[in-house]
Amino acid sequence: MQHQHTTNTPVRFLEGEQVYLRPIGLEDTDLYFRMLFHPETRRLTGTQKSFTREQIHRYIEGKSQDTSSLLLLIALRETDEVIGDIALQSIDSYNRNANIRIAIEEPYQGKGYGSEAMKLMLDYGFGIVNLHRIELNVFAYNERATHVYEKIGFKKEGVQRDALYYNHQYHDSILMSILEDEFRAIHGKKTP
Repeated sequence: MQHQHTTNTPVRFLEGEQVYLRPIGLEDTDLYFRMLFHPETRRLTGTQKSFTREQIHRYIEGKSQDTSSLLLLIALRETDEVIGDIALQSIDSYNRNANIRIAIEEPYQGKGYGSEAMKLMLDYGFGIVNLHRIELNVFAYNERATHVYEKIGFKKEGVQRDALYYNHQYHDSILMSILEDEFRAIHGKKTP
């Protein structure tokens, strides 16, 4: 029985105080499928498409082969419950930049979990992947997220006007970024 338990123990790839980030596997298909249909998560992330379970299955399969992105699930340390996902995307090793995106399920927002997950992923991006610049897009109506990103150290770079059409109206998308030295200055990570 003890052996069975160890096989089900999730891999804690990047570990914080409250959350850890773990790789997504095909066994997470149903979980991820449900997450992508949560109305409020869809609104905040501007998700318009609907997906079939098979498409999600193929998407997860494809992610394991894709070297230009890293998709991880965010789980609570105490319970292993998955509360969201985070991804480093469009990793460009020549220019040393990438895009980051995060989604936290509604009941778990505003508790600091997203901030901790972001810091874990940024630390990995700058410290291990050797990135210099990490950018993100946030929709203008998601003021709470914008505020969180600014606290982490992201700076607003520009506004993409009417970039998203969602629920019968257009919304601006705000482009933000953080550079490696800015991250280290705020979060105390030393260059080796």
